[in-house]
Amino acid sequence: MKLSRPISWFLLAFGVWSWVIWVTFVKNLIKDGSGLAFDDGRPTAYFWVHLLLAVVSFLLGTAIGVIGLRGLRALRRTS
Repeated sequence: MKLSRPISWFLLAFGVWSWVIWVTFVKNLIKDGSGLAFDDGRPTAYFWVHLLLAVVSFLLGTAIGVIGLRGLRALRRTS
């Protein structure tokens, strides 16, 4: 399957966006002062669920970004 240039750029941008958003989220989760993420210094279920969401999003964002990058490289080779 051949991806168009705009679709490839969109997928690459989505991958980068996922990393920016979720890295920021994880930093804020670790620094949580509201007591949701940590109880007496120990991680809560809230922390583990949201960390799992972040890890899955990192993996999916990376996969989608790689697809976009490969699409752009393929377009460059054929041009």
